Amino acid sequence: MQKRIGTACIGAAAVIPCLAAAETGSAAAAGAAPPVIWLIAPLGAIAALIFAWRFYRSMKRSSEGTDRMREIASYVRTGARAYLTQQYKVVSVCFVVAALFFVLLSFVLKVQSRWVPFAFLTGGFFSGLCGFIGMKTATHASARTANAARQSLNGALQVAFRSGAVMGLVVVGLGLLDICIWFHVLNAVMGLTLVETTVTMLCFGMGASTQALFARVGGGIFTKAADVGADLVGKIEAGIPEDDPRNPAAIADNVGDNVGDVAGMGADLYESYCGSILATAALGVAAFAAEPAIRINSVVLPMIIAGAGIFLSILGIFFVRSGERATQRELLRALDRGINLSTIGIAVVSLLLVRWLLPGHAGIWGSIVIGLAAGWLIGKSTEYFTSQDHSPTRFVAAQSVTGSATVIIEGMALGMLSTMPPVVTISVATLFAFVFAGGFSHPEMGLYGVGLAAVGMLSTLGITLATDAYGPIADNAGGNAEMSGLEPHVRERTDALDSLGNTTAATGKGFAIGSAALTALALLAAYIEEVRIGLVRVAAQTADGLVRIGEKTFRVAEIQTADLAFFMDTFEINLINPKVLVGMLLGSMMAFVFCALSMKAVGRAARRMVEEVRRQFKEIPGIMEGKTPPDYAACVDISTRGAQREMMPPSLGAILVPILVGLTLGVPGVMGLLAGALATGFVLAVMMANAGGSWDNAKKYIEGGHHGGKGSASHKAGVVGDTVGDPFKDTAGPSLNILIKLMSMVSVVVAGLVVKYAPVVGAFLHMR
Repeated sequence: MQKRIGTACIGAAAVIPCLAAAETGSAAAAGAAPPVIWLIAPLGAIAALIFAWRFYRSMKRSSEGTDRMREIASYVRTGARAYLTQQYKVVSVCFVVAALFFVLLSFVLKVQSRWVPFAFLTGGFFSGLCGFIGMKTATHASARTANAARQSLNGALQVAFRSGAVMGLVVVGLGLLDICIWFHVLNAVMGLTLVETTVTMLCFGMGASTQALFARVGGGIFTKAADVGADLVGKIEAGIPEDDPRNPAAIADNVGDNVGDVAGMGADLYESYCGSILATAALGVAAFAAEPAIRINSVVLPMIIAGAGIFLSILGIFFVRSGERATQRELLRALDRGINLSTIGIAVVSLLLVRWLLPGHAGIWGSIVIGLAAGWLIGKSTEYFTSQDHSPTRFVAAQSVTGSATVIIEGMALGMLSTMPPVVTISVATLFAFVFAGGFSHPEMGLYGVGLAAVGMLSTLGITLATDAYGPIADNAGGNAEMSGLEPHVRERTDALDSLGNTTAATGKGFAIGSAALTALALLAAYIEEVRIGLVRVAAQTADGLVRIGEKTFRVAEIQTADLAFFMDTFEINLINPKVLVGMLLGSMMAFVFCALSMKAVGRAARRMVEEVRRQFKEIPGIMEGKTPPDYAACVDISTRGAQREMMPPSLGAILVPILVGLTLGVPGVMGLLAGALATGFVLAVMMANAGGSWDNAKKYIEGGHHGGKGSASHKAGVVGDTVGDPFKDTAGPSLNILIKLMSMVSVVVAGLVVKYAPVVGAFLHMR
């Protein structure tokens, strides 16, 4: 069960030299140079940022339209900028506190690398920067999209989609560039071993995950409070159209689309993208321990695939075009054309990369292709269950004839049923990725294959995220057209783009959730690698330099070269260990508690919004006649204050629970916690995202003239279903995939603390 190297190193002073000795004379040694082809990764990152700038400049050169269109756009820009500024102030305080905690771990307790606090801060900074750039682009693009729709549908599609591409390309560009810089600094400049380099870089992912969770939860609370208030009072009580300028919550609703669906989603997928690359790189070190000549190739392969994916995503963006009378199906086909081109391209390129960099391991290419296929299938499954072109959503709409209760029942049932295809897809993908990489004879290699499946799924994120960020831009364009009083054909075109955006947004959420499941599984294995390093650091602080796990004692060399099975057996990570079972129950509970806290937050903020809109309709004369403008700023302020106040409890819980579980239940409890959160959170996230997406599109299907159309009893029932689904699909559901990965990242970062102090706490609680 245990692997050994040479003669064991004894004594605290010999622990760290022994670590280096395990890698001396190999490509895994400190400062090992990556192959020249690694340059594809930083060059791809730079290309992404260049094209993002080009698309942004192209959008800015187009006209914003009439004075009224510019005025409406300025309201939205001001509100979005004010919200993000306030959010970043609050989050910055949390980051400072967290960074000081990591300084304590690294420099005082010496249970973590001294680079961790800095890696954590850069991860959070670049994640927040991605959200800000995406939000800034989207708020400038909405009026320009509406103005382009006055001339042509394809023109509006080009403005909206390429503006969304700014978000996609900035995410992959900044993410991969930051990874490449850290890899070069730690490996080449500082001379750390590959083990230390990759495990330290994982901590960069925690900064990204923390920022993403605050952005997703806060943005989701903001946007859904405004959306629910605008719909319940505006559509149902006042009987006015969506985005009517007389609705005081209309501007807050449009602001929310940008801070939640653009900035939030950008930060979300930024951490998914980085997490998959970093976890896979760490697994490569363990998988190729016996093949030192190509060990560094296994570390840089996910970075190179990501770089190649950027170039192919840029190519795919230029293939997205539509005709002037395109139906939603034809518009969706236009987007699929670009995505499919990028997907096929990365499948071909990855084959060449695997054959070149990892000779004798051609099966790993199958793992990458499985990831690509799984992403495509999850997208199609989400499209089927949420698009109004398919029967499930149309049946939800049909239930509106008998009232809102049947709409809610059918939507819930549809959401539950829709979990089957993604869960089966991810399960099959995981097994085949494991098999193709040779996992049943070499588990570490199999887990590396699973990690590469996640990298493959996210390799074309530059274009897939563009299709997601495009949706809120099209939605805001429709709002601008409505509030500016543009011609009916403009609203028809923006409605077509908006309806497509609802489907692509739901597809993007499914894609994010699927990638989160694969990434979280890879992070489970990466956690063991951090436990390994933590044990060695603890041994360096003992008099005899030995590693103690429970009542067992090991030499450092045994821990350094042990396989995963050794750790699973030694820590008793199995289903009859009550610590593992309790951890699993707590992980499953966390998914539901997190959703409950975020949805209750939406409910409280929405109540205040409803009361404010009702107050304005009642107390401000001339609003309904269009003679007096509503107080838009008051509604924006309600959403802002509500989001800032309510986002803290669920976000802090995701950070603190893994630490507390680790200190009380040790490594077995943490593994159970992460497994329970992964299994429950994944299924729950799919259910909530698809149910919410279906309710939204069912409402739009009714508004298209079916079952009585706008203003009918069926329409009011559909609006109720949509408002129930809003926090499902835009707050709780999409935040769950960040919860899964953040808990994993926190566990990785504090593994050294858990290894050192969990035995002390366990002895105090008589649980040893």
